[in-house]
Amino acid sequence: MHITWLGHSCIVIEGEDKVIIDPFLSGNPVASKKVDEINVDIVAVTHGHGDHLGDAIEIAKKGAALVAIHELAQYASSKGIEAIGVNIGGSVIIGKTKITMVPAFHSSGIDASNFSFSGGHPAGFVINSGKTIYHAGDTCLFSDMKLIAELYKPEIAFLPIGDRYTMGPREAAIAASWIKADVTIPIHYNTFPVIKQDANEFKKMAEEKGAKVKILNVGERIEL
Repeated sequence: MHITWLGHSCIVIEGEDKVIIDPFLSGNPVASKKVDEINVDIVAVTHGHGDHLGDAIEIAKKGAALVAIHELAQYASSKGIEAIGVNIGGSVIIGKTKITMVPAFHSSGIDASNFSFSGGHPAGFVINSGKTIYHAGDTCLFSDMKLIAELYKPEIAFLPIGDRYTMGPREAAIAASWIKADVTIPIHYNTFPVIKQDANEFKKMAEEKGAKVKILNVGERIEL
């Protein structure tokens, strides 16, 4: 399996299928790719905020299936794409990839053509496409991360560390120690000044708690 971090919370997973999560590329000052460079089988969106929904609909129009919580999937379907709704605790299989929606604690909403509405509950994903991956989405630290670890045993975890709108490095280090993935990769930081963080400080705190951390550069592609 290959993993690429495209900046912010956007991850490309090349496993049994090719999946992109939270494709915020246009308007992202650190994004390493443009929309016309992205071709995937599945687009997974954790919630409706613009820095996560991002370019999902445009990418899905190339022929990918979009997976999101029910309300957000309904919105995406109205744009003429294949959108598959899931809800917290539910799973769907697309191609050879199983996607399970798990909780996240945040807010969610869509602002489209001056009409704002609830985009459904924010979520995280457990994705099995050869390896088991946990993408926490935007969230605070919450104790049911221990249950996610017990149920799904993620091998790779993506955790936000930016603070202000998500948990910060200290809380994310605790989350990493609970999840016990083979490798934890920090996301959702240094895109904008308001979420500027030192990933090495997160790495130090997490590794002191027994977690294994890999810091990626934006655009870096690794094999796991």
